[in-house]
Amino acid sequence: MPDASLPAQSAALHRVAQGSLCAGCGACAALAPGKVAMTTVAPGFLRPQQTASLSTQEENSIAAVCPGLGQSIAAAGRPDPVLWGPYREIMTGSASDPAIRHAGASGGALSMMLVHLIESGKVDAVVQTAAAPDLVIGNATVLSRDSDAIIRAAGSRYAPSAPLQGLPDQLAAHAATGRRFAFVGKPCDAAALRAMCTRDPAVAAAFPVILSFFCAGVPSHAGAEKILEAMGTDLADTAAFRFRGNGWPGRATATARDGQERSMSYHDSWGKILSKHIQHRCKICADGTGVAADIVCADAWESDAAGYPVFEEAPGISLIVARTDLGARLLSEARAAQRIDTQPFDITTLATIQPGQRERRRALLARLLALKLTGAPIPRYEGLQILAAARQNPMARNLKNFLGTLRRRLRPQRAKD
Repeated sequence: MPDASLPAQSAALHRVAQGSLCAGCGACAALAPGKVAMTTVAPGFLRPQQTASLSTQEENSIAAVCPGLGQSIAAAGRPDPVLWGPYREIMTGSASDPAIRHAGASGGALSMMLVHLIESGKVDAVVQTAAAPDLVIGNATVLSRDSDAIIRAAGSRYAPSAPLQGLPDQLAAHAATGRRFAFVGKPCDAAALRAMCTRDPAVAAAFPVILSFFCAGVPSHAGAEKILEAMGTDLADTAAFRFRGNGWPGRATATARDGQERSMSYHDSWGKILSKHIQHRCKICADGTGVAADIVCADAWESDAAGYPVFEEAPGISLIVARTDLGARLLSEARAAQRIDTQPFDITTLATIQPGQRERRRALLARLLALKLTGAPIPRYEGLQILAAARQNPMARNLKNFLGTLRRRLRPQRAKD
């Protein structure tokens, strides 16, 4: 018989756990505070822990917004290219402030937009991710209220983060003082928050602007420890760690307790180590490009003669995508205020400079079909054109992805993430 002392398990959270579908965003913890909390589990991912039975409203809300369970998007009259999703404008650019351009992972446009939003009075603070004070390879959610705080948080953080977990505190602050927040998160975080805004006007009022970035997946803490190991050091001897930034693309840099620095190129740190430690949900993601956000930024890589991105250090250049009318208006205002310098961009070249996004989107349908064949839960995607993306792949490549996923799924004692 079931143990009456244990909470009734959430059906939504059970499905997420059964399929290893958790993105680690923290939306479930925000919707059921005191009953669900994000905890770190081996090999270093954030996962929900349920400690009390959920109400019907909490259960339904989690099921409706969890990005692990699905995502929907409507073009609503906007251009909607198969691989990149709806948008209003797309361009390249960089922060006009050299310090912010240098600190950012890719030209500083995202950080500069955050500065503009605060200094123009559009928002009162920014909810974003920075290095955790108690784990140098980990992340923490911070509230940035000025440009100094934004610069301190600049640069990519290739580690788990749950920026939505603290949402109840921000909603309480909005209710008490009218404080408004800009939110910066992974595409899955942005999708969950957009769904919450759609369902609850109070959330939409508290978070008038949502920003994101192109994401290739969330690596575990174990991945970052492998970088330290490759550098000849370890976590115990590391006082600070930076994944990227301070240049473009910027080097992974570990600062020892005695002040000595060790570093590794982006090509080696991401391409050879971190990319091998990504959670399962990210491998079946239909949205690595932030389709639910108002503004999205990414690396506008230069490419070599063969069309492959070049990772040589250079002044940073951001790809900037205004996905909504609001995003386009805010970008126009930032340009007029001379905070961001921009240039036109031909979206037909994007598949060349973002090969990781291109290949994952094209492979997605084959991977989902293999999982479905074995009875594994998969996300529900609406409006994300996964069939059209698969048609861009040769049949042989789709078959390879299908069989590879099937083999991994059926492998005995397979790793969940």
